[in-house]
Amino acid sequence: ALLPVQVPAHLPPPRPGPELVHPSLSDDQRAAGAALSARIDAGYSATLLDGVTGSGKTEVYFEAVATALKAGRQVLVLLPEIALTPHWLERFEARFGCRPVEWHSELTPAQRRDSWRAIAEGKAALVVGARSALFLPFPDLGLIVVDEEHEPAFKQEEGVTYNARDMAVVRAHLGEIPIVLASATPSLETVANVEAGRYARLSLPDRFAGAALPMIQAIDMRIDKPQAGRWLSPPLIEAMRATLEAGEQIVLFLNRRGYAPLTLCGTCGHRLGCPNCTAWLVEHRLAGRLQCHQCGYTAKLPSACPSCESTDGFKAVGPGVERIAEEVLHTFPDARFALIASDTLAGPAAVGELLRSVREREVDILIGTQLVAKGHHFPMLTLVGVIDADLGLMGGDLRAAERTYQILHQVAGRAGRAEHPGRVLLQTYDPDHKVLKALVEGDRDRFLAAEAEDRRRAGMPPYGRLAGLIVSGADQRLVETIALRLGRAAPREDGVRVLGPAPAPFAILRGRHRQRLLLKAAKSVNVQAVMRHWLAQVEIPASIRVIVDIDPYSFL
Repeated sequence: ALLPVQVPAHLPPPRPGPELVHPSLSDDQRAAGAALSARIDAGYSATLLDGVTGSGKTEVYFEAVATALKAGRQVLVLLPEIALTPHWLERFEARFGCRPVEWHSELTPAQRRDSWRAIAEGKAALVVGARSALFLPFPDLGLIVVDEEHEPAFKQEEGVTYNARDMAVVRAHLGEIPIVLASATPSLETVANVEAGRYARLSLPDRFAGAALPMIQAIDMRIDKPQAGRWLSPPLIEAMRATLEAGEQIVLFLNRRGYAPLTLCGTCGHRLGCPNCTAWLVEHRLAGRLQCHQCGYTAKLPSACPSCESTDGFKAVGPGVERIAEEVLHTFPDARFALIASDTLAGPAAVGELLRSVREREVDILIGTQLVAKGHHFPMLTLVGVIDADLGLMGGDLRAAERTYQILHQVAGRAGRAEHPGRVLLQTYDPDHKVLKALVEGDRDRFLAAEAEDRRRAGMPPYGRLAGLIVSGADQRLVETIALRLGRAAPREDGVRVLGPAPAPFAILRGRHRQRLLLKAAKSVNVQAVMRHWLAQVEIPASIRVIVDIDPYSFL
């Protein structure tokens, strides 16, 4: 196991050894690594590294990293989640002999100061971090890598809104250096840039060492119904039993934190909501509290209903990962299970320790949210069960199908990554949905082409432009008034259409009332200029906040 080492602040960080280890690569990996390495010190280029899950994309871009380090240049690697850092650090240290400099929100002020100084002085050869690492003062940056480039986590929604992936491309272009965008499920925006000739593409079509891709099957929950009050279908339970008997490991995936998404009074049906937001409180039974996932408000479960004052108790409606863990304990009492979610583990170190225990086979069943889908390699993990494959398909998000495909494809990719074949079971009430059919048939490119055609016909990104306006304030009437004024002043030029104003889906967030307007424009329109002119037409009071979100990812 890797142990943290205290380094005095006055010592520079250790330099990675690009020649320390020469990894065993497949022919495809070697060719892709050589192609990326040839781009170092050759000016700006953008390359999509497109490889199936388990194809060894990290080892490929490590070849380019090694070339940049040998040339004395600095390297920045952006990861979408802080929780991914421990696993990535282990792989980097095994390849280069030392830990890189880290940059993320879990660092102490002293650590941030030391990292910032080492980067600014050019003593940090490689920096790995979250999206804010993009703005660090590198004096000699020679390569940028954006790992899992499709991840929505690269989009900052609060404060200054920006997409770190797109800003990384801008920084690479300004610095005349190469950038690598790596993913097994590239975003439609990146695919469109490849098709337009703005980005190159390097493909890794096969898993490393000849491992087979997992077999994916849909379980029709209308036919294979779980027991009342349960969430695991009979076919999934039987597959889990066979996997455990074979001494292999299981992942159960449900992208919903907590015990249940909704808590209501058993007498009158009153739903427990957040006092600061138009959102329901989520029960977190392990922590013994209710929590708002929008503002963080917490409360104890009340002894009586706030509406009818009944003391007959509350009902938990629907499953979260904690409820699935409870069912696993009931169904497989002898199995060793672990729960991984952003609110059950205290920081990257705890995530790293849990993942180590899974790799060392101290865990039989890993139950988790999207954290289980991200780049982990467990050789003995052969079964993935998706509790609710339909979950992400609900709502009006234009990227709902794309995102659901991406996360289900990624979590499916955890199965069968070594010599043991993998199997993925998707519990669904709509097995004929295009996303589910694409996953079962293994036809990613046809799905992407169909999704792209739908967007192109609708003039939606990446073939059109969107920009959001979020108007918020403590005074509901004033918020509505300003939103209406903005609606009346909306641009009327060709190729531009404004929708709204309308209450946001979360009409109150952190005590502030919210209205949304959405500008839809042709690809050729200078959206930033249109937005500047539009906002200049309306005087905004100091108590009102207007957030401009170019190319929004969230419509809440």
